[in-house]
Amino acid sequence: MTILDKIVLRKKEEVAFSKLAVPVKQLEAGLHFNRNPHVFKDFLLDKSRTGIIAEFKRRSPSKGVINDKATVEDVTQGYTAAGASALSVLTDVDFFGGHTGDLLLARAVNEIPVLRKDFMIDEYQVLEAKALGADIILLIAAILTPQEIKTLSSLAKSLGLNVLLEVHNQVELQRSICKDLDAIGVNNRNLADFSVNIQTSFDLVKEIPDEFLKISESAISAVDTITELRAAGFNGFLIGENFMKTANPGLAMQAFTRQLNSV
Repeated sequence: MTILDKIVLRKKEEVAFSKLAVPVKQLEAGLHFNRNPHVFKDFLLDKSRTGIIAEFKRRSPSKGVINDKATVEDVTQGYTAAGASALSVLTDVDFFGGHTGDLLLARAVNEIPVLRKDFMIDEYQVLEAKALGADIILLIAAILTPQEIKTLSSLAKSLGLNVLLEVHNQVELQRSICKDLDAIGVNNRNLADFSVNIQTSFDLVKEIPDEFLKISESAISAVDTITELRAAGFNGFLIGENFMKTANPGLAMQAFTRQLNSV
C-alpha cells in the first residue's frame, strides 16, 4: 500500500466523521458560504504579481516536520506582501499537520485567492471548502475517476469556486479533462513514493489545452526554474517547501521575488 493509498483510506474516515459532526445545513449557514470567491485567473495573470501560489505547510509524509513554529497568519500575509498570486493552505490533519482552521485564519487576513489543499474525494468537502472561505479547490486525478472529477468540479463551479486539477502523467491528463476546470497543474512529485522530477512539467505542458491555466507544482526552488517553466508555457508555480523550510517564509519569498523581478 502506497502513502497515497493510506491517505485516501484515512480521508474516507475523516469525511464520514465530519458529515456527522457538521451537517451540510450548518456549512451552508457558515460565515463565508455566500461570499463571492476571487477569480483565480485574474490574480494569476496579473502582471504586478509573481504567478506564485505560495503554500503554508507544516509537515509532509516524505519530509516530516518542515516548520511547526510559523503561524498561518504571519506566513500567508508575508506571502501576499511578497507578490503571491494565490495562497495554498493544507487542511489535511494526519499527514500534513494542517487543519480547516488554518484556512479560516488565512482567509481572514488576506484578499487574494486561497486554495484548499487537501485530498478531495467527496462533495461534502467541496461544500466545506466554500464554507471555509476557499476560492479554489484541488482535484487530484490519481485518486478520482473521470466521473468523480466531473461531479466535483461541476459542484464547485455552481458554488463559484475555481477548480485546479492535478495530474502526474499523460494518462491522467487525457482521461480527466472536463469543461468545469479552470487550471491544470502538473505535480512534479510522484505521490506513490514522493520522489520529485521537474522534467514532468516540461514533458506535459504542450499536452494541456491552452484554454486552461497551466500550473507547475513542487520541486521549484530556483528563479531560473520559473523562468524556464514560464518560457515553456506555464502561468503559475506552486511553491511551499522552499519557503516553509526557512525561519521566516514570508521574508524568504520576498528575497525570491526580488531575484525573480531582476531577471
